[in-house]
Amino acid sequence: MIEVIPTIIAKNFQELQEKIKKIEPYAKWVQLDIMDGRFVDNITWRNPKELKNLETNLFLEAHLMIFEPEHVIEDWIESGVKRIIFHYESTHKRKEIIEKIKNAGLEIGIALDVITPIEFIDILMPDLDLVLIMTVRPGWGGQKFMEETLLKIKNLRSKYPNVNIGVDGGINSETGRKAIEAGANILASGSYIFGSEDIKKAIDSLKNL
Repeated sequence: MIEVIPTIIAKNFQELQEKIKKIEPYAKWVQLDIMDGRFVDNITWRNPKELKNLETNLFLEAHLMIFEPEHVIEDWIESGVKRIIFHYESTHKRKEIIEKIKNAGLEIGIALDVITPIEFIDILMPDLDLVLIMTVRPGWGGQKFMEETLLKIKNLRSKYPNVNIGVDGGINSETGRKAIEAGANILASGSYIFGSEDIKKAIDSLKNL
């Protein structure tokens, strides 16, 4: 079954709240894109303590596009999110971060940049709930889906038949179908959903691929 997770890039907490309300009736999960201006060029809202003031029935996942997430991982663990995704390329302390997240009872995902081979995460796979394949360069919404990532999705699915594979970047009804055919079962989509005149219709179009 295909799961659709709307992704939110927000400049501040107010914008985050407004976007969550727009998709709340139509989704189960929402991904919060957190960027620090160092690991990626963009800078977004990134204050986990403010999530204590968020009223929503959605499950939250934090996609940390930040340099050395080990310095703030405890704050995100305590924020109330259900899943934390960090980038393989952002730190050398991957096992330490994974252990902290798992010990807190949260789900854990690793994101792979377009150029990072799937073999790099072989040693981490037993502890992961999700692998997020970036289908654009991380940092900015509205980018074009990179077709060369389809082979990576296919190879990962072949190697690990039971893993949850998410794709993130340039996902719409056309590219989403290609990603699913390659082996993805989770579609993370931002611009396609929030740029649509009918958010429910956009989400349903992805769910029904």
